[in-house]
Amino acid sequence: MNDWPEAWSDENRGNRYGRGSASAHPEGARVMRQVRRGPATPPGQGGYGNGGRPAPPYGAGVPQQPSYADGQGYDDGYDDYDSGYNTGQVYGGGGFVPNDNDVDPDVGQYRPRPNWRKRIKWTAITLATLLVVTSVATYFWADSKLHRDVDLSKVIDRPETGSGTNYLIVGSDSRKGMSSADKKKLHTGSAEGQRTDSMMILHVGDNGDTLISLPRDSNVTIPKFQGSESGKIRGPLGTNKLNAAYAFDGPTLLVRTVEYNTGLHIDHYVEIGFAGFANIVDAVGGVEIDIDKGFKDKYSGADFKAGKQTLNGEEALAFVRTRHAFATSDLQRTKNQQKFLSALAHQVATPSTVLNPFKFYPTMGAGLDSLTVDKDMSLWDLASMFWAMKSVSGGDGKSMNMPISGSSGGNLVWDKAKVKTLVDELKSDAPVTVSGN
Repeated sequence: MNDWPEAWSDENRGNRYGRGSASAHPEGARVMRQVRRGPATPPGQGGYGNGGRPAPPYGAGVPQQPSYADGQGYDDGYDDYDSGYNTGQVYGGGGFVPNDNDVDPDVGQYRPRPNWRKRIKWTAITLATLLVVTSVATYFWADSKLHRDVDLSKVIDRPETGSGTNYLIVGSDSRKGMSSADKKKLHTGSAEGQRTDSMMILHVGDNGDTLISLPRDSNVTIPKFQGSESGKIRGPLGTNKLNAAYAFDGPTLLVRTVEYNTGLHIDHYVEIGFAGFANIVDAVGGVEIDIDKGFKDKYSGADFKAGKQTLNGEEALAFVRTRHAFATSDLQRTKNQQKFLSALAHQVATPSTVLNPFKFYPTMGAGLDSLTVDKDMSLWDLASMFWAMKSVSGGDGKSMNMPISGSSGGNLVWDKAKVKTLVDELKSDAPVTVSGN
């Protein structure tokens, strides 16, 4: 018995769609109404949720789907039923959101993802190149400003070199380039000639840096020497104050006298005058210093109270030149000079100066314009000197006066035994055990 309704019997079903066919010819393609496409969407009238923009074209490798024309399938009034359907748009979206494989509708092509690794690489290369170029340019600019006027090859009968490096640092009372107003402002007077107001030996070594002041009134022997201009051998000039050597024949005779009386080889010579010293202090923005006891001096223009304070160029020059306000005039002045020069070196080497081009270049320019050095002095030697002075001010080094045993005719006499021990320690670059006055 056949339970199928009559309309569904096998005999009168025929070649129904979806039931298979015994026909030798394949069944024709039929189109389902719900996937039928209407006409192409006009520009500016995109599908739902696309902000009116046209749907993006098909991606690579995706074939264009056929659009069934009217009459090729069921046509029962649903022409617009699927307008915009299955076009790649997301219903309910807020607009086009690109990803790695999306097409930018504004340019009609793929939008590449930013290559941040490459951008970082080229930024680093650009910055490194700029740094190298700036550093090289700064080096040659600074090197060209050094006044290498002192020829130490003219110094005769020199002691052997030891370990470490020895600098003779000299502050002269040179008034070169100063106007009458400058001289009045800085209380320098108008004396002719040139003398040394301060002299120091800075030893730079592996066992700490040592700064030793040589009082200008030290009682020394000025030996025979080669004239800096004539080239002839002259002298000896006998016993005199140390600063007299500079007055007689300048830097080379001063180096010769220091070496002769100490036995210590001087590797480099550095000199700065009144105006240059004040200019450096002003360029760096002043130097902070802690004054233990207030003092006044009408000759230098000093008028200081005790305590921490920042000195400008004029005040700094008065501070390092004052001697009439102290009972032990020259010894106290050398201590003040050491203290201030160490503080100045520390200020110059701070990040606020080194990393600020508006402060660094004026400071370097003022310093280099003011210095007179020996012919073999390099910028690296100069930098080493400043770092050593910073080390001394930071407590990693030692500062002292040359050991004194007494006086003779108003001049200070060095303690020969202590001086010999001190020099031996410096030559061998051993820790300094000798104390000064």
